[in-house]
Amino acid sequence: MAFETWLAFFAASWLISLSPGSGAISCMAAGMRHGYVRALWNIVGLQAGILFVLAIVALGLGAIIAASTALFTAIKWLGAVYLVYLGIQQWRAPTPAVTSGEPGNASDGSPGRLMLRGFLVNATNPKGIVFMLAVLPQFIDPHAPQAVQYLICAGTLLFTDFVVMSGYTGLAAKVLTLLREPRHVRWVNRGFGGMFVAAGLALATFRRA
Repeated sequence: MAFETWLAFFAASWLISLSPGSGAISCMAAGMRHGYVRALWNIVGLQAGILFVLAIVALGLGAIIAASTALFTAIKWLGAVYLVYLGIQQWRAPTPAVTSGEPGNASDGSPGRLMLRGFLVNATNPKGIVFMLAVLPQFIDPHAPQAVQYLICAGTLLFTDFVVMSGYTGLAAKVLTLLREPRHVRWVNRGFGGMFVAAGLALATFRRA
């Protein structure tokens, strides 16, 4: 991969990572509810989901999913239902005492559950598959070894996404330290719950070009 091509993909990766979506909502909700350190596991899951999508595109399976109405619709509704489920869970989240500015010990805050949650947010989003299918091939030289190029693109995208998602998580965790009333946490949880549901409904209306 030529340096100029990588530089263009590097710039595109920032735009991809900074674009608001369910991943950003997931990071802010996790940071707000669990604090920055524990919420990092959510980011790990999100990045595993990105790798999963990249692997699908690199193996050529993305084109099959995009072309198959049944597969595309099944994945789309799975992702939409999951986001709505997360919204309901966030809305109904228990309200911890926050007078000390510390995150609560929510039962769903284990590393494994946070990783799985992050992974499913990205892995069940067909918009990500279609988007990567449209963007990635533009930066891949078909006359050069493709495996190395895909690895370079994956590493670049994971780096930019980690930085951006860490920022979202850190900002939300900072808000947690400023809250002093349980009712404030309750309304913030409901706000993020509403955003999850809205993201799920938006995904349900997504149509292929």
